[in-house]
Amino acid sequence: MKCIQLQIKALSPLAIARQKPGGSVSEVEDYIPGTVIRGAVATQILQQSGHRSTNLAENGGDFQALFLSDEPAIFQHAYPAVLKIENKNQNEVVIQDDIKVLPATALSSKTKPGFKPENNGVFDTLIDRFCAEGYSYPYDPNCPTDGERVDTPGISFYSQLNEEYCKHEANKRLLTRVGINRRRATAEEEILYSIEVLNESESKGKNLKPVIYSSAIVVTDTLADSLWQFIHARRHDFRLGGSTSRGLGKVEIKAKPPKDAKPNVEDKVTEFTHALRKRWQEWNNVFGSPIKESPSNRTFFTLDLQADAVLSEQWRRTTVISAPMLQQFTGVEAPLKLEATYSSYDYRSGWNAAWGLMKDVELVTNKGAVYLFSTTQPNEWYEALSKLELTGVGDRTCEGFGQVQICNDFHLVFRENAV
Repeated sequence: MKCIQLQIKALSPLAIARQKPGGSVSEVEDYIPGTVIRGAVATQILQQSGHRSTNLAENGGDFQALFLSDEPAIFQHAYPAVLKIENKNQNEVVIQDDIKVLPATALSSKTKPGFKPENNGVFDTLIDRFCAEGYSYPYDPNCPTDGERVDTPGISFYSQLNEEYCKHEANKRLLTRVGINRRRATAEEEILYSIEVLNESESKGKNLKPVIYSSAIVVTDTLADSLWQFIHARRHDFRLGGSTSRGLGKVEIKAKPPKDAKPNVEDKVTEFTHALRKRWQEWNNVFGSPIKESPSNRTFFTLDLQADAVLSEQWRRTTVISAPMLQQFTGVEAPLKLEATYSSYDYRSGWNAAWGLMKDVELVTNKGAVYLFSTTQPNEWYEALSKLELTGVGDRTCEGFGQVQICNDFHLVFRENAV
């Protein structure tokens, strides 16, 4: 498998609707879903199907391999990639490619939530919660900076720059529109609606900072080069989201040449397991004998959802990835135990432009969910988990759902070292 890195620059407001609501205001996502990128690429390929220069659409062969085969191309979600750097030159723009989703186990101060140095810092609680349960003690931390109460930090996306943690977010605004009487070509009475959109720039005035989103396409080796050449040649032709006939959705997509996608999770699992065992011993030095067995004979790893996931077990929707489900996803039969789960749910819908119909409303597990597993045979899992980082879990993975990361490094940020 190969990975094509994408940088999507917004040239006009983007109307990326969460769903089709019954009210007069259309809500917008805070990122560009993979299904929107997938639809835009498919539309361009079909529109160019009559041109001899378009190899992807000839006889439907490559088109079917990209979108309808057993191993279709995976279009990952595009997350905000431009950093807001304070006390720097206003014209300087830093674009990050490795955008991560903050785990659901992260906490921050209620009074000044967010990363340091401007705020009181953010820390993770997964390992400490596991230790507290093992020693039969409640875990209710306070902020290490001011000693006040803590809560979720309200941060969805982050990255690291020069060992500092930085927040990423998308700015939004409302566009109010009036309905048009098609017979008179004038404004229709009592028809007024608003569209929430993603902004096309970070600031106003002369020193405009562009809004850029980072995404990736995971595709088979045989189709990677032709897909990259197609996107690169038509980087100014793509339109994303709704209301494109009214000037919205114009973007420029910069595609980097494909590279081999071979994630290595063994080092991350080893580091995470070592940190958990060390923390367990620190708890043992303070509280004495635990009520659960020592983790010294087991290897631990986490599944961190980097995108909303559509999960089902025995034909029923669920928000938990159980041990049998993970064994089914990976095809590994080695023993596995689910130690902890931190997840929540929401609903997603959408519009299928090809069919002209609404998509079904799906129960999804929210991005940021954390699943802690342990095993006694780690060597059986390394290769399967590496593949899982590429393919994702659950349904509709080709549309960006179910993307996971093994052992997010933020789990190693403990309370006393809040960042």
